Order: sequence, then C-alpha cells, then structure tokens
Amino acid sequence: MKKTSFFQKVYKVVKKIPHGKVTTYGAIAKYLATPSSSRTVGWAMNACHNDKSIPAHRVVNRNGVLTGKNHFLGINLMEQLLNSEGIDVKDDKIVNFKNHFWDPNT
Repeated sequence: MKKTSFFQKVYKVVKKIPHGKVTTYGAIAKYLATPSSSRTVGWAMNACHNDKSIPAHRVVNRNGVLTGKNHFLGINLMEQLLNSEGIDVKDDKIVNFKNHFWDPNT
C-alpha cells in the first residue's frame, strides 16, 4: 500500500476548492486532522506553484491576506487569478472574505 505524503493530502484538498472561493491554511490543516500544521500547509503551497492543476491562489491566511503572493511568477499574479474568478482584492486582502470562504470541514 502506498503511503500518501502530507503535501499530497494538502493538494487533494486544494483541488476541491470551488471556482470563486478561497480557503485558509488553517482550515486545510484542521480538515486533515492536524490543526497545528497550518505552517506546513503553507510550505506545501509554496512548493506547488509550478503545477497548474493545483489552484494555490485560492489559499490565503486566516484574515484573507494573500500571504503566498510572492511565490507566484509575475506581478500580482495571485491577485489577478482571484480577480478572474470574481474575487476582489484590495491592499493584498480579499474584499468580503467571509463571502468567499470555503470550509472543507463542512
């Protein structure tokens, strides 16, 4: 039996985030039954930006801030990707964050 790595588990969850929605590092960690591993979820996100099948732009911090934006190529690419899905961003923070939040635990 093949053991799935933590990063692979994170990517599986991220691929489920609906178009036009975002989630947080903490919500993913909680879903994976490792609530104290938010930082490790962030590391997984930082490691996957070359894989276009993983919508890493949909993962933000608990306040809706685009903390991973520096790992995307180009200027403001994370913001541009979110804008293309109908999510407004102002000063690197999602406008109406609660309206766009997707909880994998529900």
